[in-house]
Amino acid sequence: MRILFVAELSSHARAKQRLEALRDLGYAVTEISTVSEQGDRPSLIQRLRWKLGYPADLVKLRQTLPELAQEFAPDLIWIEKVLTLPPSTYHQLRQILPQVKIIFYSEDDIFLRHNRSVYLKRSLPLFDLVFTTKPRNLEELPKLGAQKVFCIYQAYDRYLHTPPPTPPQWQADVSFVGSFERDRAQSMLYLAKQGIKVKIWGSEWHRWRNSHPNLDIQYQAIYGSEFVAAIWTSKINLNFLRQLNRDRHTSRSLEIPACSGFMLTERTDEHQALFIEGKEAEFFASPAELLAKTKYYLANDSLREAIAQAGRSRCVTSGYSHHDRLQVMLAQLS
Repeated sequence: MRILFVAELSSHARAKQRLEALRDLGYAVTEISTVSEQGDRPSLIQRLRWKLGYPADLVKLRQTLPELAQEFAPDLIWIEKVLTLPPSTYHQLRQILPQVKIIFYSEDDIFLRHNRSVYLKRSLPLFDLVFTTKPRNLEELPKLGAQKVFCIYQAYDRYLHTPPPTPPQWQADVSFVGSFERDRAQSMLYLAKQGIKVKIWGSEWHRWRNSHPNLDIQYQAIYGSEFVAAIWTSKINLNFLRQLNRDRHTSRSLEIPACSGFMLTERTDEHQALFIEGKEAEFFASPAELLAKTKYYLANDSLREAIAQAGRSRCVTSGYSHHDRLQVMLAQLS
């Protein structure tokens, strides 16, 4: 199978992990990135167009995609969270390659307005298959015109998210990697006030500066190997969901355990489907439960490390990697 892969392919994007996994699986893949290498800040007019649902095509994708499709002649066109293409572009692709399959994939909740555009909504009926990571989208997206929807949970990278090569050297009791949100910030402030030291990496945390001596805020986002190193050196890795996106699990829900990190995350039906509570990961539903489990596992090294190892084993044996997920996804095309 020849695949034309269209996605944001910045160095730290998970789309790039999926692209490399497809190649690793033996597919012939060529790609188009939806972001410019310069990374210029969008103008006021461009930002306004995004707000209105008509995002500007900053990389001339509407022109280059049909040209490359005609030259490469793919069997499958993989469209990953591309919001700038109008239906006319997909009709043009069908005229060039009548037998081609076109699929759309997004890790985000496509039903929510801030994760789609007017172009995408009008294009949904034109895809052979729409992949989502949100089970509720299975009923919601057909209402927007999607012909066939398949839910696939998120994944980890088989080569990046691995156990540490040597026994971990602890640098943090409790850590969190992610951007600022008030609910998660309040939860970690509660831990800090109860004497728990929490190390935080992520963007937009400047507004929480000097909030408590036990909050060690790094004021920078970390990705790739830096993210993995943070997991390896933290006794407890917190994982909070983004309420705005109606998350029930996230990519971190798989990446942390895959790194043999001990994960303490919010209790949801999807987390409970992915991991056995108390054996492969730990969950909480309130600040009090979060504090109690944090204290308990900081005081029980062997149990904490056994759960971390079991979480890693579950990721491998249950097929949670990009390689595994992609094979399930491509099988749906037949």
